[in-house]
Amino acid sequence: MPRKNVLLIVVDQWRADFVPALGAGFLHTPNLDRLCREGVTFRNHFTTTVPCGPARASLLTGLYLMNHRAVQNTVPLDARHANLGKALRLIGYDPALIGYTTTTPDPRTTGPRDPRFTTLGDLMEGFRSVGAFEPAMDGYFGWLAHQGYTLPERREDVWLPEGMDAEPGVTDRPSRLPRELSDSAFFTERALTYLKGKGRNPWFLHLGYYRPHPPFIAPAPYHAMYRPEDMPRPHRRATWQEEAAQHPLLAHYLNAISQGSFFRGASGPAHLLDEAAIAQMRATYCGLISEIDHCLGQVFAHLDETGQWEDTMVIFTSDHGEQLGDHWLLGKIGYHDESFRIPLVIKEAGANPRAGGIEDAFTESVDIMPTILASLGGAIPRAADGHDLRPLIERGPPADWRRFACFEYDFRDIFYSQPETALGLPMDDCALMALQDGSRKYVHFSGLPPLFFDLERDPYGFENLAADPSRAAEIRDWAQAALSHRMRHAERTLTHFRASPGGLQDRTAP
Repeated sequence: MPRKNVLLIVVDQWRADFVPALGAGFLHTPNLDRLCREGVTFRNHFTTTVPCGPARASLLTGLYLMNHRAVQNTVPLDARHANLGKALRLIGYDPALIGYTTTTPDPRTTGPRDPRFTTLGDLMEGFRSVGAFEPAMDGYFGWLAHQGYTLPERREDVWLPEGMDAEPGVTDRPSRLPRELSDSAFFTERALTYLKGKGRNPWFLHLGYYRPHPPFIAPAPYHAMYRPEDMPRPHRRATWQEEAAQHPLLAHYLNAISQGSFFRGASGPAHLLDEAAIAQMRATYCGLISEIDHCLGQVFAHLDETGQWEDTMVIFTSDHGEQLGDHWLLGKIGYHDESFRIPLVIKEAGANPRAGGIEDAFTESVDIMPTILASLGGAIPRAADGHDLRPLIERGPPADWRRFACFEYDFRDIFYSQPETALGLPMDDCALMALQDGSRKYVHFSGLPPLFFDLERDPYGFENLAADPSRAAEIRDWAQAALSHRMRHAERTLTHFRASPGGLQDRTAP
C-alpha cells in the first residue's frame, strides 16, 4: 500500500448545524466548502461523549466512555488502552500533534506530585507535540511574548474585548488581540512550520484548533463579519422554568451554568441571556468559525503548492458541539443533540468516488481511529468500538450498518462543577446513555428517571414521553436495545483468545 499523508483537523465546540453543506447558508467557509466538495460529508455524525477530555479520549482510542472510563475532564485515562498515536507508531508513522488532547495521565504511572495533575489535562501518550496549547497554554502565551506582545498579569485577559478591562456579558467588540496573534493564527503557524520541515516524507498531523470554543470573542474583522439578525433563532421553550421541568439534570444545569464561563468578566446565570444576546453570541461564534476557515485555507494552499493535496487524507471534525442558547443552555452537557451532533468530512488521498456526497448513515467519533488505521494498512485493535468508514466513503453503508447513534455523559462532581452533590446521587450513579435514530430518542440514567422523545413530532426534544402508558412497549424495546448495545460492546481486548491442549488459540486469526 503506498504511503500517504494524513491531516486530522480537530476543532473545538463546533456543532453540525453550523456547516454550510448541511444547510447553514448564513456561514462563509470557502475552504470547508472545498473539502465537502472533494470528500464526503456526514450528516448524522455524533461524538460518543462530552466534554473535551472524554470526547477526545473516545476519538483517539476508538472506545466508548463505558470502556475507556476517562469519564470527565480531569479524570485519568488508563495507560493500558491503545490509542491512535501508539497505533500509528507501530506502522512507521511519527504522529505529530498541534493543540491538545485534555488527557489526565494514569496516576499509577507517576506520582501524586506530578505537575500534570494541577492542570485540566495534558497530552495523550504516543503523540509528539509540535505546537502545544496545554498545560496552562504556555506554548501559545510564550509565542505571543516572542512576537513582542506584552502579556497581561492574568494571561487569560488576552481574550478580553478591545478597550475593556472587564466584559459585562455578550459584546460585539473585537478581541484586543489582532488576528495575526490569535490562537487560531498560532496553531496555523505551527502547522505550516511542521509541514514545511517535513519535505516529501509521509506524515501524520493532528491539527487542533481551540475555536469556536469560548470565550466568545473574535478578532477583527471576524467580530463583525456576521449580523446578529441573520442568525438562526434558538430552539427553546417560552421560559427556562418550563425547560427545567423536563428533568432534574436539566434543571440543575439551567441553575448552575454561569455566563462567566463563556464571556470574560461576565456574571449571572446563562438562562438570563435574551434572544438579542444569543443572536450576537451566535454571530461571534460564526466569526470564529470563519477565522478557522481562513486558517485552513493557508494549510490547504501549502498542500496544493507542494503537490501534496492529492496524496493526503484529510479529516475534519470536532470534539463536541455547543448549546448556543438552545434549551436555554450554554456549553456541552446533558443529552441534547446540539452538544453531541458534530461535523465530519473525509477526503481520502487519491480518488474519491463519492466526492461531494452527503452520507445520512449514523456515524460516531469512535469510527475515526479505525478508519485512519485501515486506510494506512494498520490493524484495528479488537477492543475498538468504532467501525471503518471507508465503505461509506467509497460506495455507501453496508446492509448491516448501525441503525442508531449511541452517546454517553457522566456528570459526577469535578472541581469546577458539582451536579452529583446537587442531585444527591452516588458518584457512580451519575451517568446517562442515549440511543437515537431518525424517529426516536431514548435516554437511560443509572440514578434518575429516563427520557423518551418522538423526534418525528418533536425534533428538538421538548416533550418527554417516558411516562406515557401508550409508549410503554416502545420504550421497553429501546431500553432492551440499549442494554444489548452495552453488552455487545463490553471490553473485549483478550476475549478472542483461548487456551487449549495445543496452546493459545486466536479466534480472529485467518
